[in-house]
Amino acid sequence: MRLTRRTRLAGVAMIAAASLTLAACGGGSDSEGGSGGGSGDNVITVYGTNPQNPLIPTATNEVGGGDPLNNLFSGLTAYNSDGSTVNEVAESIEPNDDKTLWTVKLKPWKFTDGTDVTAESFVKAWNYGANAANKQLNNYFFYPIEGTDDNGNTLDDATEISGLKVIDPTSFTIKLKKPESDFPLRLGYSAYFPVPDAAYDSSGKITKAYGERPIGNGPYQLTKSGWERNKQIAMEPNPDYTGSHKPENKGLVFKFYAGGGTDAAYTDVQSNNLDVLDQVPPSALKTFEKDSKINAFNEAGSNFSSFTIPERLKHFSGEEGQLRRAAISMAINRKLITEKIFNNTRTPATDFTSPVLDGWTKDVPGNEVLQYNADEAKKKWAEADAISKWDGSFQLAFNNDGAGNKEFADAVTNQISTVLGIDSSPKPYPTFDELRKEVTDRTIKTAFRTGWQADYPSMLNYLGPIYATKAGSNDGDYSNKQFDNLISEASSAEGDARYDLISQAQTLLLTDLPAVPLWYQNATAATSKDLKGFEFNWQQKPDYYKLTK
Repeated sequence: MRLTRRTRLAGVAMIAAASLTLAACGGGSDSEGGSGGGSGDNVITVYGTNPQNPLIPTATNEVGGGDPLNNLFSGLTAYNSDGSTVNEVAESIEPNDDKTLWTVKLKPWKFTDGTDVTAESFVKAWNYGANAANKQLNNYFFYPIEGTDDNGNTLDDATEISGLKVIDPTSFTIKLKKPESDFPLRLGYSAYFPVPDAAYDSSGKITKAYGERPIGNGPYQLTKSGWERNKQIAMEPNPDYTGSHKPENKGLVFKFYAGGGTDAAYTDVQSNNLDVLDQVPPSALKTFEKDSKINAFNEAGSNFSSFTIPERLKHFSGEEGQLRRAAISMAINRKLITEKIFNNTRTPATDFTSPVLDGWTKDVPGNEVLQYNADEAKKKWAEADAISKWDGSFQLAFNNDGAGNKEFADAVTNQISTVLGIDSSPKPYPTFDELRKEVTDRTIKTAFRTGWQADYPSMLNYLGPIYATKAGSNDGDYSNKQFDNLISEASSAEGDARYDLISQAQTLLLTDLPAVPLWYQNATAATSKDLKGFEFNWQQKPDYYKLTK
């Protein structure tokens, strides 16, 4: 059965409630002068990770940079807490009859340097993102537009997307390759944010200096201290912002924790030195909802967790690799890990998307490969050995500054070792950006932790950007033309036809296993006692602009 997002949210919440009592926001001071987060001026301190790349919209595809970007910039549309969209910088986004040509008209809007946000601010930024010479990680998001290839790169070495046309300073058109009825749903994602003229040098390149201190058009702007690497990113309200996410606080500080990770952050929340930790560490999962020093939250969420085994690794290409991935997947007892390590704040995965999305179903053909089956795992491993005898060790890389990463890597590799009778071990990296650098550079020589936080509320967003050929977040370099075609067809389809195509695409993924799905992550959080306004949005993140104390 396929479920609407609202129905699915209610269902998953009841599952979580069966083992854990959902906690509401606790009491606290009504004044703004409390000591939470080490600040009495209503500046909110939140947990973050050091961004992998300079803060350029088309170059940022990970949470460490994405969270700050989403507060510093505004797109044509913005997302409400439930994932519905509203026009933000766009006054209107209107299609022609067959929904292949969209006309965008802009509201009066300014960047924080005082310059106008114009049609050219969007079109030039998108052209920059789609130009392969600029090596932007989010280029894939431009693939629906005429004049790009399937990976979002402009055709024939062009520097501009032929499907984008500026009409006048406040309007432009977007010509698509195929009809797409919900195309505006994409346009609140950071890849589509505008960029001011000040970002570009004389050759038309966005400068690294701009990425270190971006000029945006969103609810917030950087403070004088701005981004202090490996320490924090500080921002204050943009006084000229007139959009739908107007800050109710006096600023945000994203604090980074390297060595201690989320355990250290949790201690800071308990002692009122951090206001928001949006991922509770495993060490506190059994106790955090009864912890009188914090406000606790535990709800159904949208985050998907997995790990990727690149085909370029020895023994993981072709038929041998397919058998070994299936064997490794079936050697993992997801139910045991989610119960014993995560205290039922994770739900074992049955697909590659999320239960909170419209059209989701647990009955995807082929998903038995995600069920624990030691005998079948050993059988498939033996079949792979008949092709080429296994040698070496299976390692799983993870970043040590993320909640639960060490614990899951220890458990998964221990199960693989026990069931398959091979040497298997975790490989820790101190920080997220250190791990991501090797993943992005393709220098990593092991399997590695992956996952997905949705950019826009659609199952297609969990599939195309990660597994389509040469897509920006395709970390394992997976390529299957049949999968690409199904995703393209699904983008043009509607209703049940779209969901059936998505199911077919997922069945291909369950056969090839470019990533090994693990679980869906509940949204858990700990906040300081005097924080107010906290709620999870559709991305499993707080709406930062609503937070006060």
